[in-house]
Amino acid sequence: MQLPIIHADTGTPIKFIEKSNFDTWLSSQESFVKSYVEVTRSANSNIIVVPKQNVTGLEFVVVTVTDVTDMWNAGDLAKQLPNGQYTLDVNDDSLLGYALSFVLGAYQFAVYKSLPAIESKIAIADEETFNKVKQQAEAIYLVRDLVNMPAADMMPQHLAETMEELAARFDGQFSQIIGDELLEQNYPTIHMVGRASDNKPRLLDLVWGDESAPKLTLVGKGVCFDSGGLDLKPAAGMRNMKKDMGGAAHVIGLAQMIMAANLPVRLRVLVPAVENAVSRNAFRPGDVIKTRKGITVEIDNTDAEGRLVLCDALAEAQTENPDLLIDFATLTGACRIALGTELPGFYSTDQAIASGIMAQGLQNQDPVWQLPLFDQYKALFKSDVADIANCGSTPFGGSITAALYLKEFVEPATTPWLHFDVMAYNIRPLPGRPLGGEGLGLRATFDYLATRYK
Repeated sequence: MQLPIIHADTGTPIKFIEKSNFDTWLSSQESFVKSYVEVTRSANSNIIVVPKQNVTGLEFVVVTVTDVTDMWNAGDLAKQLPNGQYTLDVNDDSLLGYALSFVLGAYQFAVYKSLPAIESKIAIADEETFNKVKQQAEAIYLVRDLVNMPAADMMPQHLAETMEELAARFDGQFSQIIGDELLEQNYPTIHMVGRASDNKPRLLDLVWGDESAPKLTLVGKGVCFDSGGLDLKPAAGMRNMKKDMGGAAHVIGLAQMIMAANLPVRLRVLVPAVENAVSRNAFRPGDVIKTRKGITVEIDNTDAEGRLVLCDALAEAQTENPDLLIDFATLTGACRIALGTELPGFYSTDQAIASGIMAQGLQNQDPVWQLPLFDQYKALFKSDVADIANCGSTPFGGSITAALYLKEFVEPATTPWLHFDVMAYNIRPLPGRPLGGEGLGLRATFDYLATRYK
């Protein structure tokens, strides 16, 4: 889908006026505008399209808002305004956010259904702002497309194609370990979770950037469909499990942002990509697996599979002692219970980094919320027959116990680690954020990385 944005300095201005200031603003307008607005203003709409007097065309558009600092004020405009080219009449500090929300609101998933084309566009004169909006919107569109794609067309091999194309586009390197090669190269948990599917499990590996630059490693959960395994999900719980590769989509989108912005890092992206299916060779509750790191894990529940594929990938990521290690995963319903679907939770072994990302999220209206790595809960995934179990003995604190499980496979003493537990899906439409796949916490994370690596 082509972005509704062009690099230009002309267009119909869109003005954003706070409702509390509207009467004052209107009183200062010329008589034609004042009369036209008074006649056409509707209580059911916050948009007023003002034509030119005596000639064809638009003079400007007025949007009444509650808070002019809210970037999402422009989030529905692409689908509401008449066809045409527009500019945003906002201050320089707000331009990036407003333009991005306009573009994100134009997103449509039209792979399987014909939808009316969106013909309204935002013109941005400043080249730096234009490039930032374009880079971030393209990455978020990619995340949405990947998550929205039905599982039949978004299996491990399809994720591999996406990463390979991304590597080629930005002059990176891509490799993958497929099927039984995972056993030969000691990635047992990735193989175990994915072995029941006809779509072979894989570890996808993208590398980009100067070898001498600081190492930044991203890991994303790529469970392309999650039936729950032998601990089968109910139908309602399985309905949207095409989105269980949302963590992989997030790190792929974040990688695209990083490469497009040419951040001075040595980037590595690891995606353990599997389908958690049911077959005669599916892994079972009660099985014990020895992980890549050597930790033995008892399978308490086959539906806690995301942490199993992640643990081998995290162990591999740690071998290079990266400067920073970040993973994204649609890991637990417990995090959604705690924070809802629109506020991603994250965990960190470095408080300064955590505070920095939270601050960036608040600044750019992409909020994230830190949750505690409460070590006392480690006792909840104790096993009598293995080093640990793959899930806690109680549903309480489920997001924390999942994070603590993953923490067993990293080395926080040498590598700062962040774990994001995200929904990756909008369950209600909001301005700039339509129903379906969504990139949550990506802009907050990218903006932090852009300040860390200059």
